[in-house]
Amino acid sequence: MKHLPSLDRRRFLTRSLGIGTLIAAPALLGACTRTEIGANGPGGDADLLARLRKQGHVRVGFAGEAPYGFQDGGELAGEAPTLHREIFTALGIPELRPTLTEFGALIPGLLAGRFDVVSAGMAITPERCAKVAFSEPEFVSPTALMVREGNPKGLSDLTSCAAKGIRVGVLTAAVEGGYAKAAGVPDGALVTVGKQQDGLDALLAGRIDAFALTGISLRWLARTNRGAAVQVLEPFVPEIDGVEQYSPGGAVFRPGATTLRDAFNAELIKITGDPGRYVGLIGKYGFTEREVPPRTLRTTDLCTA
Repeated sequence: MKHLPSLDRRRFLTRSLGIGTLIAAPALLGACTRTEIGANGPGGDADLLARLRKQGHVRVGFAGEAPYGFQDGGELAGEAPTLHREIFTALGIPELRPTLTEFGALIPGLLAGRFDVVSAGMAITPERCAKVAFSEPEFVSPTALMVREGNPKGLSDLTSCAAKGIRVGVLTAAVEGGYAKAAGVPDGALVTVGKQQDGLDALLAGRIDAFALTGISLRWLARTNRGAAVQVLEPFVPEIDGVEQYSPGGAVFRPGATTLRDAFNAELIKITGDPGRYVGLIGKYGFTEREVPPRTLRTTDLCTA
């Protein structure tokens, strides 16, 4: 990923966050049917936009990671679904039909035709770009550590974790594992967890000494576990080979769905180009003008870094 001199270390709001919802029938939160896969599978992606407009819905995959994409009372909520509903509605596709899966299964599920778009705030990386097509960035979000209350190990970032030889928890298939390795954390000290709550639970149980994730995710996790003896440290920007990593995230499409992806981008840029509208849509999830991706940050550059 290229060095981004226009970006400063981001601080995130510490105020209480409300929870919003997005249309989704609870009965639709399961896997898609074989008939749907045949209708919208990888073989027909060139005209996917036209077909989605005709049928009036788009199938989205999400991983239950708040505040990016999660269920709230059986309905789909979070940053990515909220932005995506706004965008797809503008494209003439008013309904999102969600499929919940583990984070590591999102790209395989997309490529297998289980859904048409990944709506999970997935970080844009060259490795992922080799398999799928990303939208332009929806947000930027630096990394942070969750530690036990009082920060007994005296940690500050992943480099300090490596120096002190502590165990670091990371989400399965998430970018933080690579950041930790680049900072010198050995494989034997990395503990993978399936979801955010597992990371907090492992921390409280003493199975890990720190949980690495985007700062905004960890602050949300701390708020939804009020009273837990944990704290979130100040966000930092990890480096790989001396290059700063800001973890921009976006929507994910199959490689052949370029018409849909380009139409999506045209609407997305209208939103990210209007900070007031951006915050009005997803401010309830802790996103501020500081998370708005700069116009100079382009997916083409992120994919070729």
